[in-house]
Amino acid sequence: MASFKLMTYETGEGPRAGMICGDAAFDVAGATGEPRYNSVMGIVSDWPRAKGVLAGFADRPGSSAAGALDLGHIRLLAPLPMPGAIYCAGANYRDHVLEMARAQNINPEPDPHTLGLKAWHFIKSSHCVAPPNAVLLLPAHSKKVDWEAELAVVIGRPARNVPVDKALDVVAGYTIGNDLSARDMSRRAGISDTSPFKFDWVGQKCFDGACPLGPWIVLADDIPDPHKLGIELKVNGVVKQSSNTSELIFDIVEQISHLSERITLHPGDVILTGTPAGVGAGRGEFLKAGDEVRITIEGIGELVNTFS
Repeated sequence: MASFKLMTYETGEGPRAGMICGDAAFDVAGATGEPRYNSVMGIVSDWPRAKGVLAGFADRPGSSAAGALDLGHIRLLAPLPMPGAIYCAGANYRDHVLEMARAQNINPEPDPHTLGLKAWHFIKSSHCVAPPNAVLLLPAHSKKVDWEAELAVVIGRPARNVPVDKALDVVAGYTIGNDLSARDMSRRAGISDTSPFKFDWVGQKCFDGACPLGPWIVLADDIPDPHKLGIELKVNGVVKQSSNTSELIFDIVEQISHLSERITLHPGDVILTGTPAGVGAGRGEFLKAGDEVRITIEGIGELVNTFS
């Protein structure tokens, strides 16, 4: 099957779905004659069929100029500008757990598998999604906005009670996410540290622009093993995070299986799988106006944003 990547690009009439075939790019609805494929959400909602339709076009893109785009002259948006849901794995890289324990001067937690625990997720609002290559405004309510490079999983089939050995079958593809976090908003002032109402997940995780995604979706078939991908983040050219998805505590199949035990996963949902060591909170560094953040994940590409 021919390889292609899915993207969303800006037009005067709004976002539209595109596909990249080698060095060429095409509007998906225009190239395939399928009007419902004018959005990436429309494509992944019909994924088992759409995958074959798009692969058939990708096999012979040079035979037709239908929907042809100039990739150098279009503005990429997040591949899913409005995902169905964004599930975020917390404390899910071994090196990051050790880093945060050192920062808080506490003993690191044991491997949760040894305690019979499963993956832990929180939710970011879909309205937080931001595009690649955009200048993002730092939130006025926070002075400690932190970076978090993450491999993002895009769901392509409805999934409920999925066994671990079938979990990758529901994945359409992968992209890159930055789970931006306002560290100084994580705990509510004036509330006892022992109170179950202490934590403010909306203030910390759901401000405008808190979830850059992109630049495109690479098909699951083109990632032989998502658990062996180098992941790196640079701030102004300086490496801050450098790890590998082999360091995940709960891997992707465990995360999909556990989430689907509690809630049906739908096409267009996104799972941010966790971030490795090297976040700003571990070293007392946070984003400031003028900073450039560049995230690279092996086999996918680069997600770049600047901040003001």
